[in-house]
Amino acid sequence: MFFKRTSRRQMNQTLLAWLLLAPTLFFMVLFTIWPIIRSVGLSFTAFELGMRTPQFIGLENYTYFATNALFWKIMRNTLYFSILTVVPAFVLGLAFAMFVNKKYRRGIGLFRTSFFYPVVMPMIAIASIWLFMYMPETGMFDQLLMKCGGKPLGVLSNKKYVLPAMAAMYVWREAGYLMIFFLSGLQNLDHELFEAALLDGASPTRTFRSITFPLLAPTTLFVSITALTDSLKLVDHIVIMTEGAPNNASTLLLYYIYQQGFIFFDQAKAATLTVVMLLIMLVISMGQFLNSDKRIYYN
Repeated sequence: MFFKRTSRRQMNQTLLAWLLLAPTLFFMVLFTIWPIIRSVGLSFTAFELGMRTPQFIGLENYTYFATNALFWKIMRNTLYFSILTVVPAFVLGLAFAMFVNKKYRRGIGLFRTSFFYPVVMPMIAIASIWLFMYMPETGMFDQLLMKCGGKPLGVLSNKKYVLPAMAAMYVWREAGYLMIFFLSGLQNLDHELFEAALLDGASPTRTFRSITFPLLAPTTLFVSITALTDSLKLVDHIVIMTEGAPNNASTLLLYYIYQQGFIFFDQAKAATLTVVMLLIMLVISMGQFLNSDKRIYYN
C-alpha cells in the first residue's frame, strides 16, 4: 500500500511538472523548433515570388551557395567582424566588471550605469547616432582627423575601414552587456581565497592570473559563446548605416538572409542560408562547450 501511494504521488508530481512546463514548451515548439524544421524543409525547394507552392530541387540551393563568390565574401566578412568584436568586447567587459566590483568605491553606481547604458538603447538608435558621427567630412570622426592634421576617411564608404568602424560601434554597446555576466561571476567568488592571497603577498596580477580568471571559467565559457553567437545575429545596424555598401564590403550573413527573403523574395534561398547560420552557431557553441567544459571548475 505504501508503494502504491508513493508511486501515485510521484506520478502526480511528474504530471504537475509537465503541466507547468507545457506553456513554455508550446511556445518553444511554435516559435523555435517549428521554424527550424520549416527552414530545413524549404532549403531543399525552390520557392520564389509568384510560386504558389515550393518545388523540391534537392541540394541545388546548397550547391549554388557553395559555388557563389558573393556568399564566400560575406562569410569572410562575418568571420572578420566576429574577430573584431568578440575579443575586444570580452576584454572590455571583464575590465569593466573588475573596475566596478567594489561596493564602497565612490560613484560606483554611476560607473555601472554608464557602462551598462548602451545596452538598453535600441540598436537602431545607436546606429543612427554613430552614422552621424561617421558622416564624411562633417561627422565627428572625420572632423577629429582633420584637426589632428589627417585627411577625412569617410569610413562607411571605404571598403577597408567600414567593418572596423561598425565593429567599434558594436563593441561600445556589447562590452556593457558582457560586463553584467562577469560582475555576477566575480561577486559569487569566495573572498577567503583573495584574503589568503593577500596575506601571502601575491600581486594583483598574480591573483588575477592564478585565482580570479580560473574561477571565472564557467562565466567565461557562457560569455564567449554568447558573444560569438550574438556577433552572427546582427542586421538592423547594417540596414541603417550601409545597406551592405560599398560593394557588399559590410554585408554580413544575417543581412544577406534578409536580402534574400525580403528584398529578392526568395524564401528557399533565405531558408538555406538560415540553416547554414544555425549550423555555424551549433558548431561554435558545441565546440567551445565540449572543449572547455571538462577543464572548468564549477564549485
